[in-house]
Amino acid sequence: MEEEIKVLPTEHKAGFVNIVGNPNVGKSTLMNDLVGERISIITSKAQTTRHRIMGIVNTPEYQIVYSDTPGVLKPKYKLQESMLGFSEGALTDADILLYVTDVVEDPEKNKEFLDRVAAESVPVLLVINKIDLLKGDTELQQLVDKWHERLPKAEIFPTSATEHFNIDNLKARIVELLPVSPPFFGKDALTDKPARFFVTEIIREKLLLNYDKEIPYSTEVIVEKFEESESAIHIMSVIYVERDSQKGILIGKGGEKIKKVGIEARQDIERFFGKRVYLEIFVKVEKDWRNRENKLRAFGYLE
Repeated sequence: MEEEIKVLPTEHKAGFVNIVGNPNVGKSTLMNDLVGERISIITSKAQTTRHRIMGIVNTPEYQIVYSDTPGVLKPKYKLQESMLGFSEGALTDADILLYVTDVVEDPEKNKEFLDRVAAESVPVLLVINKIDLLKGDTELQQLVDKWHERLPKAEIFPTSATEHFNIDNLKARIVELLPVSPPFFGKDALTDKPARFFVTEIIREKLLLNYDKEIPYSTEVIVEKFEESESAIHIMSVIYVERDSQKGILIGKGGEKIKKVGIEARQDIERFFGKRVYLEIFVKVEKDWRNRENKLRAFGYLE
């Protein structure tokens, strides 16, 4: 009688994959591509991401917890100090670190942060994004050599997040590097953020797209009411600005500017939740909120 061969189940893998780098290199686009959902807002403006945002990918075999973080910068406000804290915190709890750069960035930008990345003991995957902007293989090889010199322990992945180039190879390597672990979140979880957080992010994205200069960076969005029924969601939100003059610019002549923001945001929120949305937006002045610790705490930037 033949002995029965037992096949042992593959051990479950799980880990935190933290995405860091300077502003405007495509971290949020990469995060959304890796997760397969639109978790982070994307605009062509720097400093779009203010919080650390998790996107979770589940299969029966593994759970990957991706974190998108604010771009590394020299802080000018207490708000930016908090944003830098989110980025630096991502260095301390990563199982795998994705350092994202692009084809035009100076490798020595924010040298101190890069030195910390170089000293990391966890696997570092260096993602050179936007390679579709290069003219040929020679330019790419020069770039790879330069970065290999700067981060000798890192594995280098030339990618184009917008073109989905080399993203599948990057994903496969991440899965290989995941440690054996039970899942950290429920297997149906997509993110650690509540629903109203994504409402604020969608409205903030419309502010970044519809206003110039300092206006979008001086705003904060709070959802004061989020009432959901089977068929619809009623949302009441407040946009805070720092000065009365900003309030006037935000609202626009006859309320036209803020009305446009409301329409665009409502359409995206309806797509996100798959329900009809009734959205109210109010504008209030909160003087110098970016430098006031009590306001930053109330807005979720400080614990």
